[in-house]
Amino acid sequence: MDAARLSPPRRMTVPIDNRWGVGELSVLDFGDPKRPVDLVFCHANGFNARTYRSILAPLASSLRILAPDLRGHGATTLPTNRQGRKGWQDHRDDLVALLDSLDGPPVVIAGHSMGATSAILAAAERPAKVSRVVALDPVIWRRWVVAALQLPLISRLPGHIPLVKGALRRRSRFDSREQALAAYRNRGAFKGWSDIMVVDYLGAGLTEDGEGFALTCPPEWEASNYSVQGHDPWKAMRDSGRPIRILKAEAHSTCAVKAAPRGLPLVSVETVEGGTHFFPMLRPDIVRDALFDAAV
Repeated sequence: MDAARLSPPRRMTVPIDNRWGVGELSVLDFGDPKRPVDLVFCHANGFNARTYRSILAPLASSLRILAPDLRGHGATTLPTNRQGRKGWQDHRDDLVALLDSLDGPPVVIAGHSMGATSAILAAAERPAKVSRVVALDPVIWRRWVVAALQLPLISRLPGHIPLVKGALRRRSRFDSREQALAAYRNRGAFKGWSDIMVVDYLGAGLTEDGEGFALTCPPEWEASNYSVQGHDPWKAMRDSGRPIRILKAEAHSTCAVKAAPRGLPLVSVETVEGGTHFFPMLRPDIVRDALFDAAV
């Protein structure tokens, strides 16, 4: 287990050519490269795969794990066209392409927040490639809200909602990584995070451009992810035909799915006692146990 913690993941790229554009999906590859992939893990909006390294690396002694940088994040080079965008179908289709590139048996697909919802959407498109889903506080609105958001006139939420406004106000450039670390450490969403996790986030979350360091996920793209909600995770949960284990936060959860949801016998829901939306960062032991149990 200690060796897995010390061994850095490999970085690979997967070519993507879909209706959302052409480019490369950057992916961290943990574990023995000679074994089939066991788990695909997808990060939350505004973060990147490396943010979760300290959670995933200890599992690499037993599992092979792929963790992609979603479109508009980290080292991924896919275009981020916000014009006419209605939902997370682009993230879904990028994950479908990743699943299609894999040989071997079906994999567990998992994620946190937007990554969890995108994983559910992808599982519904490629059920033969997926054994089960683990969703950590996925963004899932109530059924009637999701139904309303399928209407063209309101598929994009108003730009004045707090998460969108907060993303657009986010500082996007720093003079140094040290300055960025001081700005993020134990503040806002990063409160209570270990220093190593913040450093990992910044390691892939900043890029040097000759004039300083800029966020690899621009605030405008983060805001777009918050504001476009014209996708339907309820339909995807029904259509996937795969077991879906949801772990949701006790406080300020983004997941409206209740225990034993009607019409979804393969979906189980558990509440993380005392957990907030960022419980994966604050309680990585819970996440590791859930991922390991699903993959073995």
